[in-house]
Amino acid sequence: MLEFLNPPFMQRALIAAVLVGITAPAIGIYLVQRRQALMGDGIGHVAMTGVGLGFLLSTNPVWMATLVAVAGSVVMELIRWYGRTRGDIALAMLFYGGMAGGVMLINLSDTGSNANLTSYLFGSLSTVSEEDVVAIVALAAFVVLVTVGLRRQLFAVSQDEEFARVTGLPVRVLNLLVAVTAAVTVTVAMRVVGLLLVSALMVVPVAAAQQISKSFKVTFVLAVVIGTAVTLAGTVTSYYQDVPPGATIVLLAIAAFVLLTALATPLARRRAREHTGEDDRCTLEVPAARPASDDVRV
Repeated sequence: MLEFLNPPFMQRALIAAVLVGITAPAIGIYLVQRRQALMGDGIGHVAMTGVGLGFLLSTNPVWMATLVAVAGSVVMELIRWYGRTRGDIALAMLFYGGMAGGVMLINLSDTGSNANLTSYLFGSLSTVSEEDVVAIVALAAFVVLVTVGLRRQLFAVSQDEEFARVTGLPVRVLNLLVAVTAAVTVTVAMRVVGLLLVSALMVVPVAAAQQISKSFKVTFVLAVVIGTAVTLAGTVTSYYQDVPPGATIVLLAIAAFVLLTALATPLARRRAREHTGEDDRCTLEVPAARPASDDVRV
């Protein structure tokens, strides 16, 4: 029944899948709050250059992609601060240049191939090595430490930068930290989900959790639960059905979003009717209005 646990490559893939399911929604909830849902997609394009450099220099592509993605995320944040007029063009050049550079470097390397490129773009179970697992565990620990340990500060900055600045929080440092953490998450997820699909796993579980929860804390926990569930289910399905793991995981996440949306709609309508009924009862019990001058409180 659990024969999928026997192959060593599946054991490594499942470990990576669990860590991806935890880390992607954990940082994704802050990106959604900041209305930067597609930031992960842009970082994924830039990280492709790091993968190409890893093959060209015969080093671990995960670590090299992490370095390049972090550098790219810092540049993106600087463009957001200072390049308000032409920032969108600069970001587009950075994204597309990162992807093109990665493809070119993989083509120039001796160890690179179309199969290697596909595994990083869309994820692959059989290519997750022990060295990759070590890197993923270390990077995932950093993501969890930041997203959980600094959740109050990151939430404040994501909700209202001006208010956070007034309260004395180092807004720019925290913004950079969010960008760097998102970059690290992309490299954590690329071996399972793929660079082109990682942004979906950052956003869709969060959007699904928001359908049934309005609390940040509950949404955070639900998003992580949904993310972990779909990555595990997608990885196991990929093993048995021989389908791409990244695409399977993302489709399962979208299915979870559709299901929770369908469940949330009648609940919201019932709550609205109950709320309307309470308002009607309160209206009947309200005493005669007093003069407006008596209602003013200083």
